[in-house]
Amino acid sequence: MAEQQRSDVLAFYVNGKKVRSCVYINAFNELQLMSLRLTGSKYGCGGGGCGACTVMLSRYDPQTKHIHHFSVNACLMPVCQLHGAAVTTVEGIGSTKTRLHPVQERIAKAHGSQCGFCTPGMVMSIYTLLRNKPQPTMEEIRETLGGKTDTYTLSSNTNQSALSSSNANQSALSSSNANQSALSSSNANQSALSSKDDQPNLHQSRISARLCVCVCVAGVCIGAGSSLSTVRSVLEKCVCSLPAEHTQTLAALLEQLSHVAGEQIRNVATLGGNIASAYPNSDLNPVLAAGRCSVVLQSREGKREVPLDKDFFVGFGKTVLKPDEIVLSVFIPVSRKGEVVRAFRHAPRKENALATVNAGLRVWFEEGSNVVKEMSVYYGGVGPCTVSAERTVQQVIGRPWNEATLSDAYRALVDEVTLGASAPGGKVMFRRSLTLSLLFRFYLHVLQHLKDTNVCEGEIPSEQLSAVERLPNIIQPSYHEFQVLNDASEQDPVGRAVQHQAALSHATGEAVYCDDFPRTQGELFLSVVTSARAHARITHIDVSRALSMPGVVDVFTADDIPGKKFRSFTGIDEEILAQGEVTCVGQMVCAVVADTKPHAKLASAAVKVHYEDLPDRIFTVEEAVEKRSFFLPQREIQRGDVTKAFQEADHIYEGEIRLGGQEHFYMETQSMLVIPLGEEKEMKVYASSQHPTMVQEAVAETLGIPSSRVSCHVKRIGGAFGGKLSKTSILASITALAAWRSERPVRCVLDRGEDMLITGARHPVLGKYKVGFMSDGRITAADVRYYANAGHTPDDSVLVIEKILLHMDNAYNILNLRGQSAACKTNLPSNTAFRGFGVPQTLMVIENMVNDVAMVLGRPAEEIREKNLYKETSLTHYKMEFDPEVLLRCWEECKERSELDRRRLDVARFNQQNRWKKRGIALIPLKYGVGFAEGFLNQVDQSQPQSYGVETPTYITLAQSSGQPYPRCLGSSWGLGVLLKGTSITDCQPRRSYQQPSGHRAGSLTSSTHSPLRSCSDVARWLGHDLYMDWVKQEGRPYAYFTYSACCSEVELDCLTGEYRTVRTDLVADIGRSINPAIDIGQIEGAFMQGLGLYTMEELKFSPSGVLYTRGPGQYKIPAVCDVPLQFNVYLLSGSHNPHAIYSSKGVGEPTVFLGCSVFFALKEAVAAARSDAGLSGPFTLHSPATPERACIACGTRFTQMVCDIPETETAQPWALELP
Repeated sequence: MAEQQRSDVLAFYVNGKKVRSCVYINAFNELQLMSLRLTGSKYGCGGGGCGACTVMLSRYDPQTKHIHHFSVNACLMPVCQLHGAAVTTVEGIGSTKTRLHPVQERIAKAHGSQCGFCTPGMVMSIYTLLRNKPQPTMEEIRETLGGKTDTYTLSSNTNQSALSSSNANQSALSSSNANQSALSSSNANQSALSSKDDQPNLHQSRISARLCVCVCVAGVCIGAGSSLSTVRSVLEKCVCSLPAEHTQTLAALLEQLSHVAGEQIRNVATLGGNIASAYPNSDLNPVLAAGRCSVVLQSREGKREVPLDKDFFVGFGKTVLKPDEIVLSVFIPVSRKGEVVRAFRHAPRKENALATVNAGLRVWFEEGSNVVKEMSVYYGGVGPCTVSAERTVQQVIGRPWNEATLSDAYRALVDEVTLGASAPGGKVMFRRSLTLSLLFRFYLHVLQHLKDTNVCEGEIPSEQLSAVERLPNIIQPSYHEFQVLNDASEQDPVGRAVQHQAALSHATGEAVYCDDFPRTQGELFLSVVTSARAHARITHIDVSRALSMPGVVDVFTADDIPGKKFRSFTGIDEEILAQGEVTCVGQMVCAVVADTKPHAKLASAAVKVHYEDLPDRIFTVEEAVEKRSFFLPQREIQRGDVTKAFQEADHIYEGEIRLGGQEHFYMETQSMLVIPLGEEKEMKVYASSQHPTMVQEAVAETLGIPSSRVSCHVKRIGGAFGGKLSKTSILASITALAAWRSERPVRCVLDRGEDMLITGARHPVLGKYKVGFMSDGRITAADVRYYANAGHTPDDSVLVIEKILLHMDNAYNILNLRGQSAACKTNLPSNTAFRGFGVPQTLMVIENMVNDVAMVLGRPAEEIREKNLYKETSLTHYKMEFDPEVLLRCWEECKERSELDRRRLDVARFNQQNRWKKRGIALIPLKYGVGFAEGFLNQVDQSQPQSYGVETPTYITLAQSSGQPYPRCLGSSWGLGVLLKGTSITDCQPRRSYQQPSGHRAGSLTSSTHSPLRSCSDVARWLGHDLYMDWVKQEGRPYAYFTYSACCSEVELDCLTGEYRTVRTDLVADIGRSINPAIDIGQIEGAFMQGLGLYTMEELKFSPSGVLYTRGPGQYKIPAVCDVPLQFNVYLLSGSHNPHAIYSSKGVGEPTVFLGCSVFFALKEAVAAARSDAGLSGPFTLHSPATPERACIACGTRFTQMVCDIPETETAQPWALELP
């Protein structure tokens, strides 16, 4: 192979155009922004976990003489590695200015985008798939999208649009890329191996000797530089072509490879890198070690072959490799007759997630018998490196393969594989139980193999076979149903599934977000310095080293703020920058301004903050209650005589449930650009904010200038969910101060880890309840206390605890009801507004209480729920009248649509026949109040597309009316955007004549709220004029109207690991008369998935010293494509009306978050079935989120009992705090 000539200039192609660069830029996404001005691919996480930055890379392979196309993460792809390759970005496949590619067109027409920030990444993933497989299956599409995590906005429409793209005209597919695969004639292959002594930073993956693949009689030799995708392809061919008895190890490796990371990572990560990194959770190393594999190591002194066994991995990230050695190749031997190899893994999420525990297991029997001759058992995730269970193996060798032998092995394994209470990663009991469960699963697999090969006779009990069966994974047809009025003309867009207004710009990457604005001359970048202590006094801030670093222009602290040094959100001040004392890890202390982002980041890390620790750190609500650490006021509400009702009840039960917090995980992190203008230093602010006026006021107050000198512009937002309100205004103030001081434009874009650390999350809540009920299931009394972990400042916490009490009844008419709520002040980052605003937490508490009543009485939960529903026009516990007729319609229709009665019998039959798989089904009602008694929360924004197509129904309402910009714009939240904007437009219709030029400025109207001719912004405030809540009298009308829903979900649970699949979900939603059903259904599906994440997956983990561990998609898992219900049916209730809103529509964005709890309660029912088999009965506690860890431990299997019954001898602190 010809050696490529050395070059100091990188040469590659981007969208068919040659790029030559000698400028050092680390990652391709930086090059896209800085030099190429290609902004379609987005920065979402910086770790390859979200897929927003996906592009296609093409290389010519001289061995196969073919061009290979594969998707990669631009944020992780070093520019130097592109030499000789071709890159295709979303801009290169089509645009609205030329013509669209079928993928772009389909994803737009099929309503596959919402906020649109991640849509280009999805487009490029699907496009690359179609380049390689023009007719993919649905399973291949799901796998391709497995590297994408923004499932809050990912619905079934995305999969369907991808599938329809494959059926598009193939000539369009090829012709649109006729000149985009042009490649440099010279390839970057190395013909000679350079030693690590000569080139310590050499990227080794393209050394030709490390790319070879050889298949022989003894096994398969794979070059260590081969990508994991290449390895997978090789193994697939081998497994198909070789006899089954020789492919045991190959098949086990293939099984693991399908779950390692996402496709973009597998396309570039190498087999040798996986081995040499010696990561303790590696999915491949345990299998390679168990499968008798070996590696060839190369150095200047020569080659040596080393077995991949217990002696190869010597510690965390350490192997026996010498400093000058590289891994040249990996040899995988064929399996021998009588040999069985299996691989297992458990992860927080099936796809694109590091394993919690994995295992590679091998057993070799004496010929024609079930007596064990050899055995290897290796685990990952239970030690600093891959662990060999040698003592356990010795219990098995020489003995027959039966339950008695394995029982001894279990006991030996419990003693051999141990973890301390403070072991990194936590989940100690769960991880230890998984080692036993996976060994048991291997035992059954081997029994089945012995039976199939006629080595032993006898049947495996049918109920035990469920342990070796996979969870269901076949997608079923899903249905969306909505009503189109018969009297509507075909030209009338109201009530029809109209394409998202920005869908095409989303799909082509042309949609402009805050960080897409071009860099201007002299622009600077800001990076904040955050506290490393939870509670401490700042004794000194040393900025000398930072100021001396290249490119640094300024470093400033709170002392440099010319105006107000704090912001007040709900009457209590929050510091812009810490002054003298810090009260949480992540609190902003000072800021660094430099000429580039890398320079600013390096300099901010060089700032040294000296602390003096202060006592009384508070992290949990229990600590806050003990020390009376609350934000005031606390709230209480009561109706009826609760004490008397308890005395008369047949039964009284007390319980509690914890609900963890939830990260907003909007795809676009906090972003802003501030440009100083004019001689009076006017400030033009571009921000990704839900509340432009809050930003305007904050900047003005911080700088000490009138608000008239500050303008705030919001083009669009890449997701928010309530997370771009208060903290955005503080960050904008800090950025504006930098622009003020430097007199130059300043940009601030938080990295994902910074964003998660600084901005706060959904409030964790502890709910404690006492419930009185009759033997027939009627609930007669309830007393509930709620404690919300507010963090170190109040933010919106008092409003959240008020909302918690207002919704505490959900859909149930409990005549004697008392609720108390408190916002606990702790030394954690401040929690803030989040989609649902406290409602998902309080409804979870009441539903858990109702579920406990059902368990005490031994009745189906839906029977108790139905018995306690509001049945007739009633007053709520805050004395607001409503008619539950639509609520009851939703309930009955969902029961019928979901076939609940038949499926409940099927579930019972399934559970009776299966010991290790269980099913559960749950039906949940919802009553949700739309509006807010706090006046400022009812005012509308500037119609910015913050997410999810809100502007599309607004445009439908606008029709041919001429619009005026709002003179004043406030936060769009709580599902009110379309309602308020649409009402503004229709109210202005009869006043169009007034809006015509007449010598009057439109803005003059806003000063007269009593004018008979109001402006749009005045009309937009109509909702708040009669909404109120009097907490002294405990009565009010805090909502304009109610919306209702019901949801039924069925799950299947793996009792050995806690993993589950949502088999089917049926959701009936009352949203009045939908203005745009496509957008509304997308909102419903996305909100449901966000709720599913809240209740079953997402965990914020803090260290015992208050440090957030989960700062990115690598540690924090939100739902992905694999978590969408296999069948997801959404029905919009027909015949529903709402006289309080435009076109009789209702708010849809927030309510259905709560309905994700239907999965939680179905899961809890499945756990109850498992507990019954284990001899456990009655109510039990399952906290939220119901992660696999919690579900597995709650099942009470013999394996969890074996580790849970071990007496604790260690007093070390646990790895993570137990919140709230």
